[in-house]
Amino acid sequence: MTDPQSLSRRGLVAAGAAALAVGVTGLPAHAATAGRYGGLAGARPTVVLVHGAFADGSSWSPVIERLQYAGYSVRTLANPLRGLAADAAHVRSVLSTLSEPVVLAGHSYGGAVITEAAAGISQVKALVYVSAFVPDAGEILGELSARFPGSQLQPALTTVPTTAPDGSQGLDLYIRPEQFQHIFAQDLPESSARLLASVQRPLSASAFTDKTSAAAWRSVPSWNLISTQDRVIAPELQRFQAERAGSRTVQIASSHLPLRSHPGAVATLIESAARTVAAR
Repeated sequence: MTDPQSLSRRGLVAAGAAALAVGVTGLPAHAATAGRYGGLAGARPTVVLVHGAFADGSSWSPVIERLQYAGYSVRTLANPLRGLAADAAHVRSVLSTLSEPVVLAGHSYGGAVITEAAAGISQVKALVYVSAFVPDAGEILGELSARFPGSQLQPALTTVPTTAPDGSQGLDLYIRPEQFQHIFAQDLPESSARLLASVQRPLSASAFTDKTSAAAWRSVPSWNLISTQDRVIAPELQRFQAERAGSRTVQIASSHLPLRSHPGAVATLIESAARTVAAR
């Protein structure tokens, strides 16, 4: 019998080679993916993408382009960023309307959202985590992050008091614009980082204090892209989570935003999960 760690190591070698072929050599993703995946034995699953904090669905745009060219149906969900329970409930409500097999991917905080949202949703056949939180049931993101030093996020945040529709008071978090590139996207051009900083969406501070209610990765196979130059979620935390979940894992020298700096590698990992689903 093959142990989960062995599977993870095999996945690292196979998916890592594919990621390098697309993300490092500079091959056009449409040329590479169209050739590799034109002969899938089964029907392609739908790919559903969930963005992380301080962002919106457009953060996935370079990845979406590659997946669509390869023939995948892609849905990008609007993550409300109002706290883990509320955000997971929103994503779960959308997933429950789908009847086809789904590969569900989450970036950053979106990883925590899909972990909770996908629990018990039979349509979700694979989870893909990209530079992400992958909490277990009962864990709190703020406490999980504090267990592994290396994140530089907290000092770069600024808070804004906010009032919810029900009248309750809370805090919204933003990354200070002058810190955005250094913290979030040090491998992107300065002009791109400035643009992303200017359109960032706020995250409710409750996202770091909410307790995770369920962990879909305990019953759904997972893939994990670890960003080794990440300054938001410590790489050691990412490795710990991937090993705990038994994920097929690749590591790339990327900032917290490989969706933009290494979109070919991200698309390749999602396609690897999709091929596994289609082959069943």
